[in-house]
Amino acid sequence: MTLEKGIGVSNAKIILIGEHAAVYGKPAIVVPLTAVKLTAVTTAIEQGQLIESTYYTGPLERSIKSFAGIRKLIQTILARLNQRQANFKMTITSEIPAERGMGSSAATAIAVIRSLYSFFGQKINRAMLLELANVAEKITHGDPSGMDAATTSATAPIWFVKGQASYNLPINLDGNLVIADSGIRGQTGPAVATVRERMADFPQETAVFMDQLAELATSTRNAIASQQLAQVGQNFTSAQLILQTLGVSNQTIDHLVFVAQRNGSLGTKLTGGGRGGCIIALTADQANTDRLLAALRAEGVTQTWIQPLAHLNQLTNRELDYE
Repeated sequence: MTLEKGIGVSNAKIILIGEHAAVYGKPAIVVPLTAVKLTAVTTAIEQGQLIESTYYTGPLERSIKSFAGIRKLIQTILARLNQRQANFKMTITSEIPAERGMGSSAATAIAVIRSLYSFFGQKINRAMLLELANVAEKITHGDPSGMDAATTSATAPIWFVKGQASYNLPINLDGNLVIADSGIRGQTGPAVATVRERMADFPQETAVFMDQLAELATSTRNAIASQQLAQVGQNFTSAQLILQTLGVSNQTIDHLVFVAQRNGSLGTKLTGGGRGGCIIALTADQANTDRLLAALRAEGVTQTWIQPLAHLNQLTNRELDYE
């Protein structure tokens, strides 16, 4: 059965804590930004398989190299559903900036999967959703942790450990999470490779850093549960120092962290793969949020998002088990 239209929606994500350590089986806390969405709409056409997006527009079979993961994903889905010869046009629209550590590639995969399964009138459980998303993510990122797919398909914060089931983590805090785009595309692949090389060259020292990041994730989870916003902020700053040492920050990120720490932030760090992308900062109230935003804009930051922490506590992951 083919429907007239199939719609798939996903959202951006932010890693609160646990970058890079998550690749090595350590825990991370990840927050979906449900107000920042990506949508894929599949409609029937007379002939062909066409894509329309900011990444690529044209026939699926001729798509550019950077679209290879999504092409492979679509072909895999069509094969599974016995729809290789189906005629359709898929339009992808996104509010998520690419290569900023906000999960744009995984969000694309999730929305594409949901759109196609809807278009062909098929249901999909969460395990299969994440398995399929990994088809694209492996091509795009090499050895993904699965974190981005798990969170861009979720509606509430999660505690994530690679290879284990994710579960809800209510954010029992007041204050704001401020996200600011450095204006530099993140370099997840090179950053992950840097850490991998460091692990090979200095295994004991690097393993200690990973254990420290894991301890900070656990401490952050406990601080969230006991409403200790300042402790969460301190953990952010401690994690940033480790990430700097691992070589996944850069001069621009370090400078923005410095500015934030002196203008109302309780703790600041990069988020995502690093070498660019976004920083995140905690603020206790709106006055400090406004002060921080003004300082960052004075440094040339043009795109920011504010996530009230209290709002995150009202969300639940209805889809963690089935959708």
